Amino acid sequence: MNSSPELNELAAEWRNARLLYPVYLALAREFVIEVPDCADLEAGSDGPSEEGMQQARQWFQSMDERIQVHQLRQFLQTTALTDNESLRALLLRHLGKQPRTAADRDKIDFLLVQFFSHATPSRLEDNDCDLEYVAQVLEPVLGAVELKAPDWLSPLEQIIQSANGCHRLSELFNARLLEQGRKLKVQSGEKYFLPVAMVGFTRFSFLMRRVFFRLMHGDLNSILDGLRELENRGVTTLDCRRAHFSHQEPTDRLRMICHSWKVMFHAEYSSGQPLKMLADLRTVVEEVLTRSEGGKALGAAAGASGGSAEGQPEASAKSRPAAKFSPNTSTAPEFDIAAGQPSHGDNEIL
Repeated sequence: MNSSPELNELAAEWRNARLLYPVYLALAREFVIEVPDCADLEAGSDGPSEEGMQQARQWFQSMDERIQVHQLRQFLQTTALTDNESLRALLLRHLGKQPRTAADRDKIDFLLVQFFSHATPSRLEDNDCDLEYVAQVLEPVLGAVELKAPDWLSPLEQIIQSANGCHRLSELFNARLLEQGRKLKVQSGEKYFLPVAMVGFTRFSFLMRRVFFRLMHGDLNSILDGLRELENRGVTTLDCRRAHFSHQEPTDRLRMICHSWKVMFHAEYSSGQPLKMLADLRTVVEEVLTRSEGGKALGAAAGASGGSAEGQPEASAKSRPAAKFSPNTSTAPEFDIAAGQPSHGDNEIL
């Protein structure tokens, strides 16, 4: 009699394959990954032959080897094809791999955060996001987890606390908090796949994602408010070379870029160099605001005394040409192109 547990496992494997096949096909189309169709999966048959099952396994294995971590991340953050069921199937597929590579670990790490985010109410308070709650949400993919966190995971909480103390993206980058989390993950090796470790890293990445969006919105809003104020003062171009723009960048173009960044960062919040550009652009705008305010105060003082130091009448604010601002007057370091390139650490957390 062949209604054995093995047959049940094969049926479950085939159901998952049929569920994931359209997701993988869409991913292949988006990133122009040339791959032949899988005949039995194309036909949508309920019960494949043994040969069909083997072909499906080989097809998925070939796709997994060709799909890069950043491609999976970008696709899943922008597609409407995935829900909790398909995310769960993706996770179970990658968790069941043996042996698992560093790329498998990074895919699992991202998928765990996506699954948790999908299953979590948007108004969840940070204080309620403890290990017990995360383990409960992840139980459909990890099973029941014994929540005795090993000592080597304790730095994660310290990194989260440090990140919560940041007020802008530049502080987060300069403290290299993302790199610290990444280093701990890489150094954990096979210990990463301990259920309690995966719960801990999922909580860490979820909370760090929240910090990122808070700081990103803060930087964008600060830039947009600053541009508005500068325009009110008659400044319409900025020297933005330190943020990898031109030396006479129009304020209206900078505003348009900021609005496009809002869309891009929501779809791909780990965008590497553009994030560094955003942080540097905030610095540029704030420095120009400070110098502009200083010039405004100086003009007001001269007006109150009836003229300039030489006794000549001061030109009106409207008749004065807009100042040209140079980043070389700043004491802040120039933007380092090499440091701004997206690293694996930039791409992995959020």
